[in-house]
Amino acid sequence: QVQLIESGGGLVQPGGSLRLSCKASGRTFSSAAMGWFRQAPGKEREFVAAGSGIGGSTKYADSVKGRFTISRDNAKNTLYLQMNSLKPEDTAVYYCAASRKWIMVATTSGYDYWGQGTQVTVSS
Repeated sequence: QVQLIESGGGLVQPGGSLRLSCKASGRTFSSAAMGWFRQAPGKEREFVAAGSGIGGSTKYADSVKGRFTISRDNAKNTLYLQMNSLKPEDTAVYYCAASRKWIMVATTSGYDYWGQGTQVTVSS
């Protein structure tokens, strides 16, 4: 069983920064494409960022491009999302996801394993 556990969420002021972590277990972490999604109350889950398992390619939603950075530490089996210049509209539950393929996908249907989410609230 693949297990993904997110951490690092919390309350931050507009313009501030947070780094989310996703600890993976039960699989070979480095070979899989992984991504971050988010879901605000009353809205559907939306794509945030993804990274390929091979080649180091990344993709970002237009709404976060230039502010968020996805990265991996394969030695620690951990995926990160560095979030800078946070806005109130970034408030959501953030989910880590993993695919059984190494190529990137930007839709929820393209992922096979999900964490339980971590709350990010951006407010003054």
